[in-house]
Amino acid sequence: MNTDLGRLSLLDDGESRAITAENPRGEKGKGGMASSSLGQSRKGSPCLPEIKPGDTAVLMDIDGPGVIEHIWITVTNKTSDRNPFVLRDIVLRMYWDDETTPSVEAPLGDFFCCGFAQGTSVNSIPVVVIPNRGMNCYWSMPFRKHARITVENQSDEAIPAFFYQIDYCKYPSLPENTAYFHAQWRRQPITEKKKDYVVLDGVKGKGRYVGTYLALTTLERYWWGEGEMKFFIDGDDEFPTICGTGTEDYFGGAWSFAAYDEHGKMREVNYSTPYMGYPYHSAADQTVTHPCHDDDAPTMRGFYRWHLPDPVRFSSDLRVTLQQIGVSHRGLFERQDDVATVAYWYQTEPHRPFGEFAAREERWPR
Repeated sequence: MNTDLGRLSLLDDGESRAITAENPRGEKGKGGMASSSLGQSRKGSPCLPEIKPGDTAVLMDIDGPGVIEHIWITVTNKTSDRNPFVLRDIVLRMYWDDETTPSVEAPLGDFFCCGFAQGTSVNSIPVVVIPNRGMNCYWSMPFRKHARITVENQSDEAIPAFFYQIDYCKYPSLPENTAYFHAQWRRQPITEKKKDYVVLDGVKGKGRYVGTYLALTTLERYWWGEGEMKFFIDGDDEFPTICGTGTEDYFGGAWSFAAYDEHGKMREVNYSTPYMGYPYHSAADQTVTHPCHDDDAPTMRGFYRWHLPDPVRFSSDLRVTLQQIGVSHRGLFERQDDVATVAYWYQTEPHRPFGEFAAREERWPR
């Protein structure tokens, strides 16, 4: 299961498979069988031709044991022209073994660090988006009995082409201490003053917290990034075991992400690195024509932080929160913003159900 460079030379009993629209069950020796105008096995069925409004497409539905190693998905740009919010209208869900509620539930775009229903380049270890809609993830996703992955089209229009490939490995068995991958999307359109935004709550079991994606829409003036990220671990009540020093610090930046341009003007700088990034800033290109990117819209920013070398370990429970604190010439102040997040973690099953997923209109960006 470990694909670190130092272990690639160590052989095991795994069997490599790939699921596509042409080979939906990843069967051995049955790839590329569909026919096109060029004949059999000449790009006969590269995608799902359509996902109708309200329909749920099953991308993966196979027995285990196995481990998903890579997922690639893209949605045609023509869809976004008609429906600019398509990346939040499509809901991605994953179910492990005999689950009736998903272990992963998020808008398709946000899961791949493309919040606000827009695509952006991401260059990290577990998530790569290139150049803006080739969405890849390398999260290890083990399953013992069964794996089922679906996408639901909650928009009013059909998705004319849905391309995907899921690469996985079949194994005779998995180690006893193998945990399951989880991801949950949340949003609070207007946070409450002096009340921390909840990134993740209700987690029971043993596991590791491995990442955060933040889609932040600032609704007030002045600097916004002084809020601290908190991890309440194994029974922590009023105070957490881990408390950071600020939002910009949690995502690896400093001093307002600022640098001076050739005119001496201070500007925020985007970055995308293996473990942390600030890949999107809506004000970085004022020429973009988009319903949520015009001059009247508040500024939107996207960040990721992967705890790959430094996972947050918990034995019985976990709660994660983020403060909304800013600073101005008068000092620190409590503020209210529009906050959306995806939390990524591994844990033992069963997990607690996530609760009702936000309605389509409640997911749209401002």
